[in-house]
Amino acid sequence: MTPWEMVAVLVAAIAGGAINTVVGSGSLITFPTLLAVGLPPITANVSNNIGLVPGGLSGVMGYRSELKGQRERLLRLAPASLAGALTGGLLLLNLPERTFTVVVTVLIALSCTLVMIQPRLNRLLAARPRRAHGGPWLWLGALAAGAYGGYFGAGQGILLIGFMGILIDEELQRINAAKNVLVVVVNGAAAILYALVADVDWLAVLLVALGSTAGGFLGARLGRRLPAPVLRATIVVIGVVAITKLLVG
Repeated sequence: MTPWEMVAVLVAAIAGGAINTVVGSGSLITFPTLLAVGLPPITANVSNNIGLVPGGLSGVMGYRSELKGQRERLLRLAPASLAGALTGGLLLLNLPERTFTVVVTVLIALSCTLVMIQPRLNRLLAARPRRAHGGPWLWLGALAAGAYGGYFGAGQGILLIGFMGILIDEELQRINAAKNVLVVVVNGAAAILYALVADVDWLAVLLVALGSTAGGFLGARLGRRLPAPVLRATIVVIGVVAITKLLVG
C-alpha cells in the first residue's frame, strides 16, 4: 500500500469500528476500502474480519453498563454464535472465490436493505409483545447470524438485533450491548480460523485493528448523537460501491 492508501484504510477502520458498535454494518465501510486499495476479495474479507476484533472489544467495553444482568443470556447464546462462525468460516475457505463474489454481492445488498429498513423494524419491535428469553428460536437465530458473520460479516449485528428484539423482552440499548458481545465471539472465532489457514494481509489487519479500536470507543461514547439518516445513507452508498467493485472487478 502507498502511504495515502494506508491513511484511507485507517480512516475507514475508525468509521467502521464506530458504526459496528452503534449499528452493526461497519464492514460496509472497511471491506470496500480494502478492495479499493487492491486486495483480492477473500484476502480483504479475512484481513478485515481479523482487524475488526479489537474494535469489537472496545465497543463491548464502552457498553459494559448495559451488559449488567445479561451473563446468563450471553452464556446461552455464545455457543450458537461460535458454532455459526466456524461453519461460515469453513464455507468461506472451501468454496471457490467466484462463489464468494456472487454470495457477498447478495449479502451486501441484503445488509444495505437491513440498514435502510432498521428504523421501521425498530418501531415494529417496540410495539410487539416479547418474552423474557428467546428460547430455542433465538439460539437458532444466533447460529444463523454467526454463520453469516463467519462467511462475510457486514450486517450480522443488525440480524442479531432483529432476532433479539423480536424474541426477548429487553431495552434496545441492552440488546445492542449483547449484540456487540456476540459479534466479538463470531469475529474472534473466525479470525483464529483465518489466521491459521487463510491468506492474510497483516498490514491491512494492523491498520484495521488500530482504526477500529479507536472507532469502537468513539462509537460507544458518541454514536447515539450521529444523525441517523446521514449515517444510513453513507452506509448504503458505500455498499453500492462495493457491489460495483465486486461485479466489475
